[in-house]
Amino acid sequence: MPEPAPVTAAILIIGNEILSGRTQDANVAFLAKELGALGIRMREIRVVPDIEEEIVAAVNALRERFSLVFTTGGIGPTHDDITSPSVAKAFGVEWVRPPAAVALLRRHYTGDDLNEARLRMATVPEGATLIDNPVSTAPGFQIGNVYVLAGVPAIMRAMFEGLKSRLPGGRPVSSRTVSTFLGEGAIAAGLGALQDRFPELEIGSYPFFRRGKFGTALVVRGTAEAALEKAADGLRGLIRSLGEEPIDGEVA
Repeated sequence: MPEPAPVTAAILIIGNEILSGRTQDANVAFLAKELGALGIRMREIRVVPDIEEEIVAAVNALRERFSLVFTTGGIGPTHDDITSPSVAKAFGVEWVRPPAAVALLRRHYTGDDLNEARLRMATVPEGATLIDNPVSTAPGFQIGNVYVLAGVPAIMRAMFEGLKSRLPGGRPVSSRTVSTFLGEGAIAAGLGALQDRFPELEIGSYPFFRRGKFGTALVVRGTAEAALEKAADGLRGLIRSLGEEPIDGEVA
């Protein structure tokens, strides 16, 4: 019986501050690792500015190509937080203020503190499902296969922890790492042949400079544990055939 098609994902990072270099993204590594553990294959990461037409185009392109899309950033209370209305436009629905979202903010802000700017954070595409925000209350949301999360890492992680149990997944993706102080050029031919032997796995090479020497970390990823072990043994054998002793794991 053939395996079902993999569940794939893309991350759309939204914000001028990322593109300008003012803010360094801290969300991609977390999401990629968490999604991999759920058996969801990360396939693309895209960064767009706070420009409506670019957000709309990116959301529509990614939601057509991938099973799941996660956006981060642009759901705060200021004029440049335009992710939510842009996603509404991408789906062709109204941008509305559901009572449930307003009630969340009323529990957090009192009196005049709940101003129009903060109520903006309770406005979402019509038909969206709210994503709980246990840190600062203002919710994210899901519409279709698009999950809209905060850009602040602590808030994004809390949102993701609350929603991950309802994500469709697959067999968890595992990996093995074998390192060597050989360069990529020395192992390229053998590595290509090994990839041909294990087409169901992803085999990558990542050069490094540690302990005053150049080397390469060889990483094999996949869902079949037996195949992973055989491929890792193949990596060790390749390194030994070139006169070096393999190092299991990363070189510190």
